[in-house]
Amino acid sequence: MSDYKERHENEIFTKVLKAGRRTYFFDVRETKAGDYYLTITESKKNFGENGEASFEKHKIYLYKEDFKTFEDMFKESTDFIISKKGEDVISERHDKDFKSKSFTIESDEEV
Repeated sequence: MSDYKERHENEIFTKVLKAGRRTYFFDVRETKAGDYYLTITESKKNFGENGEASFEKHKIYLYKEDFKTFEDMFKESTDFIISKKGEDVISERHDKDFKSKSFTIESDEEV
């Protein structure tokens, strides 16, 4: 069986959140024993110097016995952030259409 087919056969449910250059995948998967667990994958699109796209991925495996504690800590952490900084996004870098600005210094006088 191919590696791709084996990885995707145990997917039960998927939700995708696109957030600028990042995409979050919430996948419910099935263990060999027939139980379910959640994987949360962050995929970030990067471009190399040659302009070729690549993806940096980070994955969290979350099992049922940890759901309640994870949910509580996630809520406590997000509530803390909102209470301290509000809901407005401070950094323009997180705007959906953000384009990185680059510049060249032509002389010492510009420094």
